[in-house]
Amino acid sequence: MILFLAGTSDARELAIFLQQKGYDILATVVTQSAADSLQQEGIRHRIGRLNLEQMQQLATEIGANMIVDASHPFAEEASKTAIESAKTLGIPYLRFERKDSVFSHPLITEVETYEQAALEAQKRGGTIMLTTGSKTLATFTKHLLNEEIKLIARMLPNVENMEKCSELGIPQKNIIAIQGPFSKELNSALYKQYGVTLMITKESGQVGSMDEKIESAIDQHIEVIMIKRPRIDYGKKYSSKEQILTQLQGELIHG
Repeated sequence: MILFLAGTSDARELAIFLQQKGYDILATVVTQSAADSLQQEGIRHRIGRLNLEQMQQLATEIGANMIVDASHPFAEEASKTAIESAKTLGIPYLRFERKDSVFSHPLITEVETYEQAALEAQKRGGTIMLTTGSKTLATFTKHLLNEEIKLIARMLPNVENMEKCSELGIPQKNIIAIQGPFSKELNSALYKQYGVTLMITKESGQVGSMDEKIESAIDQHIEVIMIKRPRIDYGKKYSSKEQILTQLQGELIHG
C-alpha cells in the first residue's frame, strides 16, 4: 500500500499510472476539486491537510509500506511531514517533482520569499497581476493595495478564494477566477485586457504553465517577479513516472 501525496496535475497522472500498474494507493489531497479528479479515475483518496501525528496514524492504519510525495513544489510543510513520517515509520520515501524550468532574462527578477516578491512589486507599482494563489494573498494585499497600484488577483474559481479576496479588500472587477491550464494566447489576452505591467508567479515547472505565463509576459515587455521553489532536502528526486515505477519495483512492494 502506498500513501500518495497528490498536489498537481502531473501527480494525478502518476497516481493513475501506478494504479494501472497494479499498485494499491491512498491519495491525500487538500481540495475538493482535486478529490473529484481522483474519484473520476477510481483512486481512493482522503481530503485535508495532515500534521505529523495524523500522517503517521493514517500510514499505520492503511498498512503503508511506502510514501510517494507528489505534492506541489511549494507545499513545503507537507513534504517535511512526509519525510519525517517515513523516517519514523521506517518505510521508504520517494519524491516526485517536475523538473525545474530555467529562465534567464533581464525582465525576470528571482526572489526567495513571498514577502520579498511583494516588496519588489511595491517598488515598481503599476498594474500587477498576481498568479500565486490565495494561500499567501494577505502578504501581497498588505503591501500592494493602494492608490498607486492596481492589483489583479488570478486564482481558482472557488467560494473560499472569492471570500478571501473580499475580506482582504480586492474589488470584484480585479479578480480573475479561472482554472488552468492556460495557453500562451490566453495569458497574452489577459495581460492586454487588464493593462498588466508586472506579473508575479512561482517557480513551479512547465506542467503548471509557468512557461506560458512568463513567455507571454516577456513578449509584451512585462516585468516578471518569480518566487523560487523552497529548497528542501528530499534525498533523491524523480521527475518521470517510469523512474518512480523502477524505484517501486526495486522495493518489491507490488500489490
